[in-house]
Formats: sequence, structure tokens, C-alpha cells
Amino acid sequence: MTHRWLDSLAHQAWLASEARRLLAFARAARLPDGFGSLDDQGRLPRGALAETLNTARMTHCFALAHLLGLPGYRSLAEHGVAALRGPLRDARHGGWFARPEGHGDAGKAAYLHAFVALAASSAQVAGIDSAQGLLQDAIGIIEGYFWSEEQGALHESFSRDWQHTEAYRGANSNMHAVEAFLALADVTGDPRWLTRALRIVERLILNQAAPKGFRVVEHFDPVWQALPDYNQDNPADGFRPYGTTPGHAFEWARLVLHLEAALQRIGLSTPAGLLPAARGLFDSACRHAWHVDGAPGLVYTLDWDDRPLVRERLHWVHAEASATAAALLRRTGEAGYERWYRCFWEFIGEHFIDPVHGSWHHELDMHNQPSARIWSGKPDLYHALQALLLPGLPLAPSLASALAM
Repeated sequence: MTHRWLDSLAHQAWLASEARRLLAFARAARLPDGFGSLDDQGRLPRGALAETLNTARMTHCFALAHLLGLPGYRSLAEHGVAALRGPLRDARHGGWFARPEGHGDAGKAAYLHAFVALAASSAQVAGIDSAQGLLQDAIGIIEGYFWSEEQGALHESFSRDWQHTEAYRGANSNMHAVEAFLALADVTGDPRWLTRALRIVERLILNQAAPKGFRVVEHFDPVWQALPDYNQDNPADGFRPYGTTPGHAFEWARLVLHLEAALQRIGLSTPAGLLPAARGLFDSACRHAWHVDGAPGLVYTLDWDDRPLVRERLHWVHAEASATAAALLRRTGEAGYERWYRCFWEFIGEHFIDPVHGSWHHELDMHNQPSARIWSGKPDLYHALQALLLPGLPLAPSLASALAM
């Protein structure tokens, strides 16, 4: 192998071109109250509703597009910020609904609030109108309700009035809190966000996953006792599946590297276990999830004996795998990560990228044919766009701040 794709101008040009293609496809998701979910052909279904998750992720992505210098995306980022400050926000009790009031569950989920914070931070870096107000609102809610200083992690969810909390703690929401906290540290200049991110990583990765062969435990009770049988009767859940989720191992590995770089960048103490943890998470996910059922691709979930359970291949898993291979390659310079990086992009190019209708297929079956068991349509821009942008950036600062440098 004579050169690295990360150093190739042609490869970087391809990444940039594919990012522009994805962004153009996603423009159609705009609704009066935010952004909705597009179908396989890039259309909003009849009766589509704005969703906080899509709106926050799209706002983050369109802010990144504006930072890239692409015309026409500032107004979309402004629209997202206005939606998050308006119809998607609970004006009475504070925080954010999953959908505009009156359209479903009015509870407050940590997962959604982490993405609101990420969107607000990216919009602030991009100079989007009213982003500062959204950022302060998000910080106030996270610090006032979700962050537990005692546990060093987030509470999972609350009732609308914040009076009742769910008897569950989740790794997924806390993983995205790490991502948001890295961005908040850059935007606010407050190193406490990095300290909080480290406490989450210590709890869930260094103290939980590492002793278990870097298998990420996803589900816990309120005092952080593992719930290994959680959702055993619903193994293909899109957010809380049973067993282990290799895609999250990749995602955690990348975030651990970003955290290490962020701590080093401002001169804070860096635990020696962060790089070994990133390596272990990546290696475990590759070993147990790639090509394990006779066909190429990464399966969605594994049981506790590392056997493939839900065999669908999801686009976000492969996006995270490629981004993490790039991060490990940048951190270590080791050729093995270059091979994995090429492997994942070859698979994405052959199976996920849809040259006919646009964007990427979000899900493939075990034969690598498009399916919709877990996710239908093409609502997600966030994972794929980040996989296209991150290989060209340093590990710190966080994505929006890096683009603004």
C-alpha cells in the first residue's frame, strides 16, 4: 500500500462531492415547523410532521454546510434554530418535545436534548441568528435536569413537567452526550464539559466495556446495574436493541479519540487508557460483526455470545466504522486502519450509495439488498455527512469548530 487515502487529493475531492450530493438531497426535508423524514425517493410523505431529532440533526448538518462555504444552507440552519426555539420547544415547562405539541409523547428524552445541544453549538459557530439563545436554553436544561453530578452521567428521560424520571439509564443517550459535550466545551470555553464527557467514558467504557472484552453494555437500571436481558423480546429496536450494538462500539471508539485530543489540546490530564479503549472497541466490533454470517457487511446486533442476532446492515453503522478507522489511522498511522478504512468505503460505495434516487439506502437485509425492517426511507443526513467530513479534519476541536478554523 503506497499511499493513504486520507492523504489523497482525489479521495478528499470525492468525499467533498458526496457530501454536497447528500446535502442537496436533504433540502427537501423542510417543513413549516422544522424538518421531517424523507422517503426512499427523497419526498416528504403526506401528513409528514417535523421531528426534533431530524430537526436538530439537520440544523447541525446545514450549519456545517454553511461553514464549508456552500451557498443556500444558512437559511436552512436558521429555519432549524427557529423551529427548535419555537414549535418544538415546551414553552411552559422548558425542554423539547419529540414532535410539535399535541402530536404524541410529551416526555423529555436525554437523547433528543443532546442533539439539540449539538445543533445549537454548531449553529453558534456558524453565526446563525438566535443560536446563542438556543445554546443557553439547551445548556440550562442539561445542567438543570439531565446531568447527574453524583453519577457522572445523564438521567434518561422525564415526564413533561420534570416531576417523574424513567427507571432506566442508557448508554446510547450518554454516548451522544459525550459528542455534544465536546462541542459545548469548544463553543463555551468551559473545560467542565470535557470533565463531564470523561466521567461518562470512564463509567461506560473504561469501567464497563473494557472488562467485558470491549463489548458495550447498553442498558442499565437507575443505579447503573446492567440489564443484559433488556428488550430481549424486541431485539430489532431502533434505539434500544437487545444485546450489543457494534455500531455503537465504533462510535464510542471515535468519541474516545476526540476526547483524548480535546483534553490534550487544552493541557488537561489524559487517562492512559483512552487509546487502548478506542483500539479495543474498534477491534472487537470488526472481529465480531464483519462478514460473520457469510456475507460482507456489519450486522446490527450480536447476542452475548457474539453471535449475529439482527443481521440487517444499517448505513449509520458503516458510516461510523469508516469514520472511526480514519480517526485511528490519524491517531496511530498504522496501516491496518487504512485497510479497514478502504474496506468500509468500498462496501458503502457498492451497497449503500443510491445513484438513482439519491442519498444512501439506510438499511440492507442479510443479502445486502435494500430493506426496511428497522428504518424506512432516508431521513438521516447526520451519520453519513459526518463520515464524509471527519477524515479531512483533526481529532480536535469538534467538527463545527474545526471547520471554522
